[in-house]
Amino acid sequence: MALLVEKTTSGREYKVKDMSQADFGRLEIELAEVEMPGLMACRTEFGSSQPFKGARISGSLHMTIQTAVLIETLTALGAEVRWCSCNIFSTQDHAAAAIARDSAAVFAWKGRLFRSTGGAPSDASIGVPGEVLISSSTMAAEEEYEKTGKIPDPASTDNVEFQIVLGLIRDSLKVDPKRYSKMKERLVGVSEETTTGVKRLYQMQASGTLLFPAINVNDSVTKSKFDNLYGCRHSLPDGLMRATDVMIAGKVAVVCGYGDVGKGCAAALKTAGARVIVTEIDPICALQALMEGIPVLTLEDVVAEADIFVTTTGNKDIIMVDHMKKMKNNAIVCNIGHFDNEIDMLGLETFPGVKRITIKPQTDRWVFPDTNRGIIILAEGRLMNLGCATGHPSFVMSCSFTNQVIAQLELWKERSSGKYEKKVYVLPKHLDEKVAALHLGKLGAKLTKLSSSQAEYINVPVEGPYKPPHYRY
Repeated sequence: MALLVEKTTSGREYKVKDMSQADFGRLEIELAEVEMPGLMACRTEFGSSQPFKGARISGSLHMTIQTAVLIETLTALGAEVRWCSCNIFSTQDHAAAAIARDSAAVFAWKGRLFRSTGGAPSDASIGVPGEVLISSSTMAAEEEYEKTGKIPDPASTDNVEFQIVLGLIRDSLKVDPKRYSKMKERLVGVSEETTTGVKRLYQMQASGTLLFPAINVNDSVTKSKFDNLYGCRHSLPDGLMRATDVMIAGKVAVVCGYGDVGKGCAAALKTAGARVIVTEIDPICALQALMEGIPVLTLEDVVAEADIFVTTTGNKDIIMVDHMKKMKNNAIVCNIGHFDNEIDMLGLETFPGVKRITIKPQTDRWVFPDTNRGIIILAEGRLMNLGCATGHPSFVMSCSFTNQVIAQLELWKERSSGKYEKKVYVLPKHLDEKVAALHLGKLGAKLTKLSSSQAEYINVPVEGPYKPPHYRY
């Protein structure tokens, strides 16, 4: 696909697969809006005051129908938005087309190349730890270039994706050797909603390389205990069945990791009738699995017997090519937790004599030459719920994205006050409870009210927050 940027009649830039899908995308966005009460409440509460007027917000996040509702909430509050996807397989092309036509600059299509991301100046960012890392690396390269004239060499690494990063930095230096240094001075902050992204932000804070304030949306309870848990409980079996049409009942399914994502996956598989086994490094999580009646073993214990393998850890090198060689014929291997390095895709792709048979997009059978047994890899080791299905449903994403809007509002409102330093912050408990409350009515819930004497007895305000910050839920 050519990388020439196109423009709407109003002059807004975009690059999507097929603008003729925009009407279809609009219909699904309208359906999703009804399922996303938190975002719609933000439009009602803040829309008239246009709190984002003058703000330019860039986002790097899966360009789905749900993300479309987030983008149009930001624009409804006055922001100018520019967006790219963060995963080569997660874009829903009709969603991208609708947004490109109607509301924001979008650079996303399913199956896009790594290099083909549209960049632009912005004031605040959503879900972009990779871009923050690139910015930090580029500024370091700009400083080195100013001192010594040295330009990064993509050939200095074997990692294909890092080669692209170094190539982007090299090209940026040729165009404007101060581009990112100037950008840093204008950026207000970033909000991040993934476990991995938050880890990187805290690492940058510890090393003194964080360039601007960051709000950790992931650790809002209404994100991690809902999106990570209930979202994966919904979207894992959806992806498995769309990709393979496998009968889950009766199968042996291994879930690597029993954090919030792993808990949701294990619950879904167990409910569908699978015999679930968990692998874990953390004794607390392992004990939780056992208390749910789920055996905890090592991958080596079960690799030859299991039918389905799901990685949820957020770490690298979980399922290696040596494991895959030992699996039974047509064992399904997939990742829902992290980048494609949870599964040793490089080791598989470079294994001597291995044969790749594409069954359909994002469903590949890899056959080993010595055994003639094959394994089925979903989404090339990337997030299978987005590559093989449509990701999490709208309602649970409304919780996550409402936190994102609140975080962006806070960063923009306090941009000149000095309230936020170059550190990572978490939204306060009363806002977490507000996000939850905004979603109760849609499900017909009615909250019990504390009396003043009851509130005094347990030492909380009548109106909340009801739990201390350290409460684990």
